[in-house]
Amino acid sequence: MAAGGSGGRASCPPGVGPGAGGGPGPSANAAPALGNAAAAAAAAPAPAAPGPPPPVSGPGPGVQAAAGGERAAEEPGAGALLREPVYNWQATKPTVKERFAFLFNNEVLCDVHFLVGKGLGAQRIPAHRFVLAVGSAVFDAMFNGGMATTSTEIELPDVEPAAFLALLKTFHHPQRNGIPLPQPLTARNPLPVSVDRPVLDVSHQWNHTLCVLLRLASLTEHRGSKSTYAAACVSPFLYSDEVQIGPETVMTTLYTAKKYAVPALEAHCVEFLKKNLRADNAFMLLTQARLFDEPQLASLCLENIDKNTADAITAEGFTDIDLDTLVAVLERDTLGIREVRLFNAVVRWSEAECQRQQLQVTPENKRKVLGKALALIRFPLMTIEEFAAGPAQSGILVDREVVSLFLHFTVNPKPRVDFIDRPRCCLRGKECSVNRFQQVESRWGYSGTSDRIRFSVNKRIFVVGFGLYGSIHGPTDYQVNIQIIHTDSNTALGQNDTGFSCDGSASTFRVMFKEPVEVLPNVNYTACATLKGPDSHYGTKGLRKVTHESPTTGAKTCFTFCYAAGNNNGTSVEDGQIPEVIFYT
Repeated sequence: MAAGGSGGRASCPPGVGPGAGGGPGPSANAAPALGNAAAAAAAAPAPAAPGPPPPVSGPGPGVQAAAGGERAAEEPGAGALLREPVYNWQATKPTVKERFAFLFNNEVLCDVHFLVGKGLGAQRIPAHRFVLAVGSAVFDAMFNGGMATTSTEIELPDVEPAAFLALLKTFHHPQRNGIPLPQPLTARNPLPVSVDRPVLDVSHQWNHTLCVLLRLASLTEHRGSKSTYAAACVSPFLYSDEVQIGPETVMTTLYTAKKYAVPALEAHCVEFLKKNLRADNAFMLLTQARLFDEPQLASLCLENIDKNTADAITAEGFTDIDLDTLVAVLERDTLGIREVRLFNAVVRWSEAECQRQQLQVTPENKRKVLGKALALIRFPLMTIEEFAAGPAQSGILVDREVVSLFLHFTVNPKPRVDFIDRPRCCLRGKECSVNRFQQVESRWGYSGTSDRIRFSVNKRIFVVGFGLYGSIHGPTDYQVNIQIIHTDSNTALGQNDTGFSCDGSASTFRVMFKEPVEVLPNVNYTACATLKGPDSHYGTKGLRKVTHESPTTGAKTCFTFCYAAGNNNGTSVEDGQIPEVIFYT
C-alpha cells in the first residue's frame, strides 16, 4: 500500500546538506555523459478502485499506475509508463528478480516517499525501505539505525527530481563481464571525482551522506552528467544485482557505491578498472585508487608505471596528479627511465601546479610547489652533460645545490649532496649478490691498470653494481671507474665514474652503476674496475662456478668466471679484486 504523507518530514540539516560550503561532493570538472537521457518520473499512488489515477504533483513527465494495462516499452531516454495491473501482478513475474525490478519507482508496496526538489518543480517519489536497507548499510542506518527516521516522507529540497529518478531508474540488462572500452580512460575522458576532495565515512549521519550522494547525482540534466548516470547503477544493483559499467561512469559509480556501502558494486568497478589499466591512464587511476583507498588497484597502477614509465609520464593525466601521488612515484626505486627525463616531466607537473594555484610560473614558484618532491629527484644518477644542460640551468636548484652536484660529478672524494644517489633499478624482486672468493688477504696495489674478470650466467639478469675490497690502512676514500664490457664486441654496456669510502675492514663496499646492465644467458662479459687509492685487501681461493639460489622460489642463477687476458692488474679466477657481483633476476 502506498505510504501517505501524514508522517513527519526529514531533511538535510543546515550546513551538511547539498550545497553546504566545504562539503564533499562531485568534482567541479565532471565530464559530460554519453547522452542526454531524460529521467523517468515518479509514480502516482495506485487507485483503490478502478478509475483514473490521481495526477502526480509537480510538472514534468509522470509515471502512472492504471489497472488492466501493461508496461509500455521504454524507448531510450523516455520515461516508462506503468500500465501493469496492481492485483496479482506477482503472477506475471516468475522470478524474485523480476518481482523486485517491478517495484522500481512504483507505489505498489511503497512505504516511504522522497520529496525531491523545490517549489513547482518538486516531485514525490516512491521507494521501499526493505529493498534499500538490504542492499546498503547507509540506507539501513537511515531506516533502522540508532538515528533512524520514522518519517514516511523524506525531504530533499536541494536535489533535482531528474537526478533522484536517475538514481532509482531500472536497468533491464544483465551484467556483462569484460566490457570493452568504447573510448579510453584518459585525460580527455577525465574522471569526475576531484582528487582533493576527501571521501566521506559512511558512518556519518545518514542524511548528510544521502544528501551528498544525491548532490553528486544532481548535476543538471542539461549537462548530461556522467555522475547522474553512474548513480543510477546503485539502486538497480540493490534491487537486482545487475549493473552496467562503462568508462564514462566507472569512477562515479565507484564513488557512489562507497558512499552507500555496497561492496559488491565496488568490486565490479575495481575489476573493470583493472582490466582496462594502461600506461596512458595509470596516473589518473592511481590518484583515484589512493583517493578511494583501493590499495590493490593502486599497486597495479604503480607496477604499470614501473614497466612503462616513459609512456606514463608523457600522458596528459600525469600533470593532473596531486603532490602526494607524485611523491609516492618518485620514491620508487623501480622506475624504468633516465633521471633527466623524469626531471623534465616533474618540471612540467610543477608548471601545471603553479597554474592550479594561480601562481606565476617562475623557477622560485616551481620549487615552492614541488616541495618535498624535489629532494626525490636523483640528480647524481645523471651524467654531467645531462645535468649541465638541464637542471643546472633550470633555476629550480639553488646555487649551493648546483655547485655541490658539479663537485660530485668531477672530484674525489665526492662531497655529500642532499639528493639520493641510489640507482633506480627498474626491477622488481629482491637484490641478489654472489661472492667468488672464500678467503681475504692483505695488500693489493694499484697503478692505473684495470682489474678485470670474465664471466657468464645461465639466465638473464640485470647487474646493478660490484662489491670491491677497500684499504688495509684504515678509513680511506677511493676513486673508481667500473664497467661491464661485452667481450666479443669489446663494447661497454654500462659504466660509472664514482668513488667509495671504506672503513679499513676486510668487508666489500658497494659501487653501483647509474642504470642496471642487462646480461644475457651464455654470453661472455668482462667486469672491470679501475681504482685510484692505497693498497687494499684482496680475495683468494677463488671459485670458477658460483650458484645463487633464491630463498623464496628456489630458482638458481649460475655464474661462471674465467681469466680475462691482457692487462688485468693480476686479477684472475684464483685471486684479486671484484669479489662480488650485485644483480637482480
